Amino acid sequence: MATHLITGAGSGIGAAVARRLLARGDDLLLLARDAGRAKEIAAGLPGAGTLVGDLANPDRLSWALSHQTLPDRLDSILHIAGIVDLGAIADTTVKTWRAQIDVNLLAPAELTRLLLPQVRVAKGQVIFVNSGSGLNASPNWGAYAASKFGLKALADALRGEEKPHGVRVSTVYPGRTDSPMQEKIHQQEGKAYDGSRLIDPESVATAILTVLDLPRDANIDDVTVRPGR
Repeated sequence: MATHLITGAGSGIGAAVARRLLARGDDLLLLARDAGRAKEIAAGLPGAGTLVGDLANPDRLSWALSHQTLPDRLDSILHIAGIVDLGAIADTTVKTWRAQIDVNLLAPAELTRLLLPQVRVAKGQVIFVNSGSGLNASPNWGAYAASKFGLKALADALRGEEKPHGVRVSTVYPGRTDSPMQEKIHQQEGKAYDGSRLIDPESVATAILTVLDLPRDANIDDVTVRPGR
C-alpha cells in the first residue's frame, strides 16, 4: 500500500487527487495550515490522515513537522497547493510578491527537503503541480508567474540531484481549471465565471495519477494539460 503526502487537498485538483487515491486504498497524509482546517479536510476525506504546517510560513515548517509523527517512508509528495494575486508589476508590493513566492516556491522546496529521506527510502516520487504561468508570463501575472517559473527550476534541479537515489521528479502544468482559485482569478480579471468552459479537476487528477503510476522503467518529466473546449 502506497503512502502519499498531499498539499492543497481541501479543494479543486488536490481534492480530486485525494479522493482517487483513497478510493483505491492508498494511505494519505494531507497537509493543512492549522488544526481547524485539518479537521475540515479530514471530514471531507474520511480515512485520510493530516499534518499541520502553514505553507505561508515556510521557515516554520521544520518546527511544525518536528512536533508530529511522520511515516518512515513516503511513496510520493504531491505539491498541489498554491495561491494567486494578480496585478501589474507597477502596483505589486513586496508583501504580495513574498506571499506568492512563500507558498508557491519556498514552501514546496522546504517541505521537499524535510521529507526527502522518507521519499528516498521508498524510491518514490515528487510531483509538482505548476501552471501554464510557469512556462509563459502574461501581463498582470508577474509575481505569480515568477513563483511558478521558480518552481519549474526547483523541479528540474531536483530531478537531476535525486536520480542517483532512485527518486523520480515530475511537473504537471494545468491550464485554467474549474476551482476556487480560478473563481478568484476571474473576479480579479473582471470576467464572468463559467466553470463548465474550463478543465475539470478530475481530468487533471487523471494526468497526475498517470505520472504517479508510470512503471519504474520510465519517467514523465513534464506534462501540460490544456482545456479541450
